[in-house]
Amino acid sequence: MKVVVAGGTGQVGTLLARALHREGHEVTALGRHPARAAWRIAAWDPLRLDGWPREIDGADVVVNLAGRSVNCRYTLANRRDIFESRTRSVAAIGRAILMAERPPAVWLQASTATIYAHTYGPPHDETTGVIGGQEPHTPDTWKFSIDVATAWERAFDAADVGATRKVALRSAMIMSPDAGGIFDTLLGLVRRGLGGTSGDGRQYLSWIHDVDFVRALEWIIARPQFSGPVNIASPSPLPNKVFMTELRRAWGTSIGLPASRWMLEIGAFLMRTESELALKSRRVVPGRLLQDGFVFTYPDWPAAARDLCRRWREGR
Repeated sequence: MKVVVAGGTGQVGTLLARALHREGHEVTALGRHPARAAWRIAAWDPLRLDGWPREIDGADVVVNLAGRSVNCRYTLANRRDIFESRTRSVAAIGRAILMAERPPAVWLQASTATIYAHTYGPPHDETTGVIGGQEPHTPDTWKFSIDVATAWERAFDAADVGATRKVALRSAMIMSPDAGGIFDTLLGLVRRGLGGTSGDGRQYLSWIHDVDFVRALEWIIARPQFSGPVNIASPSPLPNKVFMTELRRAWGTSIGLPASRWMLEIGAFLMRTESELALKSRRVVPGRLLQDGFVFTYPDWPAAARDLCRRWREGR
């Protein structure tokens, strides 16, 4: 099949394009800074429908992963960029699909599991999950993340693209051994002896192995019953304390210095990021995928962590 990946030169876009290309699909990645790759890469600007809409015309699938990274301080300028990069890219893809003589059958749009409420209680699936933002004593930065996620999905819902099927990917943290990803960051802490419990360690971390991320997207593409929001996450989110313990075990070390909440706040400030990434409890499960019979290759974190550590070593 012919697949176009907008935002396809980022870390997640690259792993998806690489996997699909390896399977023999015709892949075109759209990015602001084209680079060399085994698959086709084309320049795009979501504010200008100049050239790149031709890539979507005739494609079977378009996947939009575009959006400024949230791994930054939420200054006014960064908030504007985070918000607008998502909503404007959705609008641009929608216009390009409407312009196409042969529009894609499916549009997979990035969303985020962060849209759900902070919780230590029952997990969120697509049916019973509670959208966040109304929790008592929620920090302003956490509310901003919810505002971004809900605006992102509203823009997607509002896009009228005729018969093209639309799926919002509420993805958990995608774990791959690639440089610059969340796993690479967490493993870096473990390797330096800093990968202990964050805060009180009770906050849940929802994750998905990169192999299952790609397989889940292919599963959704092949099944027309999938539309609307779909949680892209493993079925076994874990509290931070357990998650980091298993990561240390997979790497082969027992040493991991803990970080209290105030230490995380200072560390986040110095690293120019936000403590929400470490402290918000994201307990999300893939209800729709499981109901449809999807079988995860890596449903549990210990086996996933061992595979990722092995591949990280081989890649270095």
